[in-house]
Amino acid sequence: MHRPVGPVTYDCVKVIVVRDGSAVLFSEFGQRFVTVGDVVVLGANVLCGSEPEGHITTTTIYLDTDYVIDQVFWQHAWLLRDRLDAQRFTEALYSEPSQVLRLGEDRTGMLMPWLDELVACSIDGGFAHHFHRMQALWFSIADVVSPFLKVTPFRQSRTQRAHSRPTLPRCRRFAPARDEAHQTRATLASDITANWTLDVLSARVHLSPKQLSRVFTEAYGKTPLAYLTMLRVEEMAHLLRETHLTIDAAARRVGWASRSRANEAFQQCVGMTPSKYRRMHTTEK
Repeated sequence: MHRPVGPVTYDCVKVIVVRDGSAVLFSEFGQRFVTVGDVVVLGANVLCGSEPEGHITTTTIYLDTDYVIDQVFWQHAWLLRDRLDAQRFTEALYSEPSQVLRLGEDRTGMLMPWLDELVACSIDGGFAHHFHRMQALWFSIADVVSPFLKVTPFRQSRTQRAHSRPTLPRCRRFAPARDEAHQTRATLASDITANWTLDVLSARVHLSPKQLSRVFTEAYGKTPLAYLTMLRVEEMAHLLRETHLTIDAAARRVGWASRSRANEAFQQCVGMTPSKYRRMHTTEK
């Protein structure tokens, strides 16, 4: 990559290995410089952008969060009664929404042959044919990376997600997300400027507000209103990059009447203020 990216979000866990070059990342951890020897781990539905310093080359592994929960269960099966316990257990261990792991060039160098083979196995619909080999490759990579993950049995800092903004991993009880969650997500995305409330959204799908909050969080790792905030921040970042709208105008365009609320939400999700994000993009141009 040679140009700035994001901030964007994915509904899965991402493990990003830096192979060459360097960049400045911005996310809920603020701004972090990453270079060869670093691995970035992002929880599901976490906004993250990057500003390459010249260029950066990475390999990214996308992990379904249910798959992650299943691995945690089998890793700690002697502590857990069943798979449903794994969700709470994982939330206690991995409450940071995003981490930059400083493995060093020697350790990341060990990963390169496995990453290359994993990519080769995954293209052209090769998942089923190479399934077991891909599992072996992923476990080899995880064995090197996982000792560097920060684990926190208790919520210790403001960057760690509270229950109102849950993150990696979500638990969908190992079943497809309910239609009510899909409908609510589509409703939010159809008009991010609307003053949606939990009461209005729940009435549309014929659930109580408490039920909808639970169902939606199980599907997308955030409450409906936290998910709406993420959508607004993502669109506001796009407007700051691609238009000449003022920050106030961009905030109003995505549904915030208050610049202070827009600033607070943007900085919480992206790791910097809208004005700093605008200056960075202007400098790049």
